[in-house]
Amino acid sequence: MEENNKYDNYEENQTNNGYDYDDYDYENENEAGKSLKGYKVVIALLTVILIGISGLFFMQTKQLKDDFAIERDTLTYQLSVIKADFDNLETANDTLSQQLEVERFRTDSILQQLKKERNASLATIRKYKKEVGTLRAIMKDYVRQIDSLNTLNQKLSSENVKLRKNVVTQTKRAEMAEEKADEMALRVRQGSVIRARDIKLVPLNNNDKELKRGIKRAVRLRTDMVLSANDIANPGSRNVYIRITAPDGFIMATEESKSFDYQGDALIYSAMREVDYQNSDLSVSIYYNGSGFTEGEYMVEVYVDGHMAGSYKALLK
Repeated sequence: MEENNKYDNYEENQTNNGYDYDDYDYENENEAGKSLKGYKVVIALLTVILIGISGLFFMQTKQLKDDFAIERDTLTYQLSVIKADFDNLETANDTLSQQLEVERFRTDSILQQLKKERNASLATIRKYKKEVGTLRAIMKDYVRQIDSLNTLNQKLSSENVKLRKNVVTQTKRAEMAEEKADEMALRVRQGSVIRARDIKLVPLNNNDKELKRGIKRAVRLRTDMVLSANDIANPGSRNVYIRITAPDGFIMATEESKSFDYQGDALIYSAMREVDYQNSDLSVSIYYNGSGFTEGEYMVEVYVDGHMAGSYKALLK
């Protein structure tokens, strides 16, 4: 009996709290769910459309920039050609020269401005195309004026043709005379060069005896030569240098060896000797002290007064 009262009290309390399970509207709940799904679909479609529009806008913007870059490169080339044409226009007329300088500066300014242009728009392209057209028309007008002046100058210049020919003739004669003088001076310089002949390379032993064979036993090399007589050369003291090239291709030199000037280059020498040259044949011997000589071909070069006086090859065994 008490349990039945408890149950009745529970139902009464639920009723008093305003909640009745029998009154719950399941049909409204289904409708709300369908509406929410519909909103999600609409949002998804709008998102896809927005992405598509953004992509299309990006592609159009990129295409516009690419087209602008092409147009800018074309206009830059055209302006460069016009600038070069202005640079090639020359006239003796001071007024035209000043006007040309102004147009050159203007063309260069527009060219530099175009290279820095980043405003990719049709209006910008039209503006520069108009500038190019204007500059091209101005250049053609200057070409016409300069041609007219050149025609007039040619007419005036024809009157002085004979005089110019005479001037050219006299100039050529003077140049020929100068060339002959230079040639004569060159011949004198070449003729004054002292030459060396009868060059020999002789290996010596400890007793300064010549070795016919056995180069490995040599302790020094003697270079014999004759400085030929030359009446044109200036007499006096001379330094005679020799350069000996060993079979291995290296110049033979000692710690005391220094260098001499040969046509602007500093060359190491193997040995040298100072002689007194008096325009007649002079026999000279120069010694190179060393060791470790090997069999093979040796090259001797003789230098006097900054010139190669002679050379000789010797096969030493």
